[in-house]
Amino acid sequence: MTRPFRVTVYASSSERIDAAYAPIAEELGRRIADRGWDLVWGGGRYGLMGAVSRGARAAGGRTIGVILQQFQDKNVHCTAAVEMTSVSDMRSRKRGLDEAGDAFIALPGGLGTLEELLEILSLKQLGFHRKPVVLLDALGYWQPLLQVLDKGFADGFIQDHFRGIYTVARDPAQAIEQVVSTSSWQPPGHDGRGGGTA
Repeated sequence: MTRPFRVTVYASSSERIDAAYAPIAEELGRRIADRGWDLVWGGGRYGLMGAVSRGARAAGGRTIGVILQQFQDKNVHCTAAVEMTSVSDMRSRKRGLDEAGDAFIALPGGLGTLEELLEILSLKQLGFHRKPVVLLDALGYWQPLLQVLDKGFADGFIQDHFRGIYTVARDPAQAIEQVVSTSSWQPPGHDGRGGGTA
């Protein structure tokens, strides 16, 4: 029996952000579950991390978390996850999130989210994976970063043929459509291009 398609979502865990972001994250979680996909996320129950996982579970979806042990010790983890892996350092956490996902969607977030997003883009640029990477530009959050990337392309710091390594979605529905249209996923064991392999 093959496992479901898995989407890793990078997102903020902050409770201090504008409340308008939360329904967008919840909708993304619902849409992932509605597809029959698993949600892979940072394991937290606060901020947009909490919202996306609540949305997925409300729609009957499975949630798979990868969290730092120190956060689990502080009891900020989600206790309703189907699976929760505790790791000792951030490199292990990022590796767990990366390897578990068949596609990646970045919701708004802070330095941790930005680091995760840029690393997965760098790995795709270097040819370590061919999985979809989508920036969900909720409320225009990613516009400044997109301007920086455009500057990088314009000034030759990023080669122009790498423009296709990510897509930008205006809302959760479009993010899901972009994952579907750009994924070459097949069940593990088919051709090595999908599943959890990089």
